Amino acid sequence: MQIRAQRPTDAAAIRHVTIAAFGTAVEANLVEALLAEAEPVVSLVAEDAGALVGHILFSPVTLSSEPQLPVMGLAPMAVLPARHRQGIGSALVREGLTECYRRGIGALVVLGHPAYYPRFGFRPASHFGIVSEYDVPDDVFMALELAPGVLEGKAGTVRYHPAFGRVDDSG
Repeated sequence: MQIRAQRPTDAAAIRHVTIAAFGTAVEANLVEALLAEAEPVVSLVAEDAGALVGHILFSPVTLSSEPQLPVMGLAPMAVLPARHRQGIGSALVREGLTECYRRGIGALVVLGHPAYYPRFGFRPASHFGIVSEYDVPDDVFMALELAPGVLEGKAGTVRYHPAFGRVDDSG
């Protein structure tokens, strides 16, 4: 298996993987909207024997107290259901963290499973005084400093790209 940057020719396969993983087109439509509208993004795929089996996307978010701080949100991540529990998601997350760090991103946030993301260093964003614009439980909204101390004293609300509020399952 290889983790690599998304290529333009991967669009249909990314859509297929995302719909298969989530069971609806909502997240696939979100991926397409973010790829078209958000800048910068980190979009990586997992490829095995020439077939895409996973995808991860990081897109910019804004922290209300520090709007210029380079922060990205991890969302969505998708792995074909038949390939779950094979380390594909973990490999995508690890490579995504590395790529975000390489690009100078100071911190990441994720709205995700509280038993999964802490293994990568994520912890409740409330630890940093940060909350989501969405009304979600504290344990599912997490943050990770890629640059140590970058979130110290930066309490505020994370706002996602407007595409998050517009997507639906049409298309």
